[in-house]
Amino acid sequence: MPRYEYRCKACGDTFELTRPMAESSDPAVCPAGHGDTVKLLSTVAVTGSAGPAPQGGGGGCCGGGCCG
Repeated sequence: MPRYEYRCKACGDTFELTRPMAESSDPAVCPAGHGDTVKLLSTVAVTGSAGPAPQGGGGGCCGGGCCG
């Protein structure tokens, strides 16, 4: 289930909630009990690798047989 980040307008606290995507825009209450919150725009970072980078030509520009 995705995590969403929110900020409380009353106390300035930033907090996260784990909830279904269908509920991401629903009102959220901060840990201090304030209800005036906004959902923050989150960025996604994907790291890691499934294995070594492929070698040789592969399609697309810069490596395929279409250039040159």
